[in-house]
Amino acid sequence: MIKTIYLIRHGETAYNKMGVVQGSGIDADLNETGLLQAEAFYKAYNDLAFDKVYISNLKRTFQTVESFIEAGIPFEKLEGLNEISWGEKEGKIPNTEENKEFSTLLAKWRNGETHVAPAGGESPEDVAIRQKTALNIILEGKEEENLILIAMHGRAMRILLAQILGLELYKMDEFEHTNTCLYLLEYSYQTSKFSLIKANDTQHLIGLKIEVLA
Repeated sequence: MIKTIYLIRHGETAYNKMGVVQGSGIDADLNETGLLQAEAFYKAYNDLAFDKVYISNLKRTFQTVESFIEAGIPFEKLEGLNEISWGEKEGKIPNTEENKEFSTLLAKWRNGETHVAPAGGESPEDVAIRQKTALNIILEGKEEENLILIAMHGRAMRILLAQILGLELYKMDEFEHTNTCLYLLEYSYQTSKFSLIKANDTQHLIGLKIEVLA
């Protein structure tokens, strides 16, 4: 059996627009652009008969797929899909010194030190552990759910994609993302492996007169 997974990042928020660090501690709404992105994704994919929608506990993921839910598709919130916690940096616009600290942190992750966490926050390895619990819920005992939609967050997506595609976490930045981008995956129950079909697909946004933020 094959499970087909449409994995998307949430739409834009005002924090994204301003360059403010969000993380799991900021429960922001989508801004006008984010709502347009969500609408565009729905128009492009509402003809698919999704069996279920999975979202994080943060409302920006709910708002991104709200039209699918309003159409009657059952949904479930999973804490394991939440964005990484950036700890003390959440809700702040980085100044020069914080940018230096942030860059140093990302450099450590890329050098394999994925156990390192920002002050008061989570490391990529912390996030990967809670994501495994969410994955078990999605994959185990869900044979009736062959076509699913998952809405989550940028850094968390990178971590998830790295681990389910068999890459070391330090390679997570290989997975580019934009708001409401699509990663299309297939999971084979026979081989217990994921296959990547599409990456960072934003075809549904063509024609929208909006700025695409990475």
